[in-house]
Amino acid sequence: MSALQGLQKVKLIPNKNYKRSGTKSYVYLLNKWGFEPTKPGPYFQLNKVSQSGHHGLLHKVGGKATTQRVLAKKKHGSTTSGAAATGEESGEVGADDQQNDSEYLCPVAIGTPAQTLSLDFDTGSADLWVWSTELSASVKSQGKGHTIFDPSKSSTYQAVKGSTWKISYGDSSSASGDVGTDNVNLGGLVVKNQSIELAKQMSAQFVQGAGDGLLGLAFGSINTVTPKAVATPVENMITQQDIPQNAELFTAKLGSWRDANEPDKGESFYTFGYIDQATVTASGQDIAYTPIDSSQGFWMFDSTSATVNGKSVAQSGNTAIADTGTTLALVSDDVCQAIYNAIPGSTYDSQQQGWTYPSSTTADNLPVVTFAVGDKQFAVQKEDLGFADAGSNMVYGGIQSRGTMTFDILGDTFLKGIYAIFDQGNSRFGAVQRAEQTQNVSAPPS
Repeated sequence: MSALQGLQKVKLIPNKNYKRSGTKSYVYLLNKWGFEPTKPGPYFQLNKVSQSGHHGLLHKVGGKATTQRVLAKKKHGSTTSGAAATGEESGEVGADDQQNDSEYLCPVAIGTPAQTLSLDFDTGSADLWVWSTELSASVKSQGKGHTIFDPSKSSTYQAVKGSTWKISYGDSSSASGDVGTDNVNLGGLVVKNQSIELAKQMSAQFVQGAGDGLLGLAFGSINTVTPKAVATPVENMITQQDIPQNAELFTAKLGSWRDANEPDKGESFYTFGYIDQATVTASGQDIAYTPIDSSQGFWMFDSTSATVNGKSVAQSGNTAIADTGTTLALVSDDVCQAIYNAIPGSTYDSQQQGWTYPSSTTADNLPVVTFAVGDKQFAVQKEDLGFADAGSNMVYGGIQSRGTMTFDILGDTFLKGIYAIFDQGNSRFGAVQRAEQTQNVSAPPS
């Protein structure tokens, strides 16, 4: 199929500037999803007077909020709980507190002639936004090394008058600007007249990160363009019949942190309009599909159990979201407890607001952890159970608490262990366990 259509894999490019930080990644997810932590730590959600705009993705899930939730940090070692903290004891979280960066980026060609930008592919959001020449000179000067899209140099670009966009996670992280349309090339598949959101303003979190923007692969219902939301690239592929009716899908094979130094583990990539059969064949398994519920805009499916060393942790009625834009896996406190109880020497570190375990832990002492995708269990690779160096000979775990969220976020920690099929045409999510399983586990890089 791919040869006939000239389609290619969109290869993931490791971000050489990416430095893992467990706490900063968790704080970013507190901002992105807007949930309240249920475990002790310096970060919490602070309620403020309601303002317009999106403040955490949970507000899209739970309906229009009456208050604005702003992520805050306790000052001077205050032990006051989040609910009772005051302005004197806490302050809003700034750019230095969180990691708004991507481990992998994907090349995307936009315009005529093509301008190739490195974008973060995110199945947890639905905006395609880019650095643009509309940014201020000061922002562009701070963003050296970025490719900045220039609409005036594309003969196929058309401005859309009256449309604007804004994404924000609390007050401390936002980007906004104007909207236009242009051609977008994803691995040889050209989507014509795709809405492109041009950044005009950008907060420090986005300025400091690598990459030239973001390409959302969730559903258009959570797109932020006003006065009318726009279709995502995948939705336009389907509408424009750029991909066959039996292949209205995209797939993701995400690399583990050691993959870049171990070529034998295979390349990391996305595909659009076809499934890479070689990857499926290498697994020796059939693709296991389960229906999704896209009513809230996400790739959500039933995940009613997890296992730790073969012992089931039941979660009646539980659901999960597959999110390539989330570095960690966020699950219930009960599941976290079961996982880290199975790792000798593990502990919850309230200063780092996360579960940690000794960096000397060998593969034999790490549990086999699986999460259900529909009716089938899929394992987290042991090498991905550790996310980042936590200091003091400890490792920050790749699986952490989802706090007050009522569903799991199965981010990269989980997705790196599978080949994922996002079948939009058939409203289902598919998974195949990756054939490669590294047993040599050591502390991940800082």
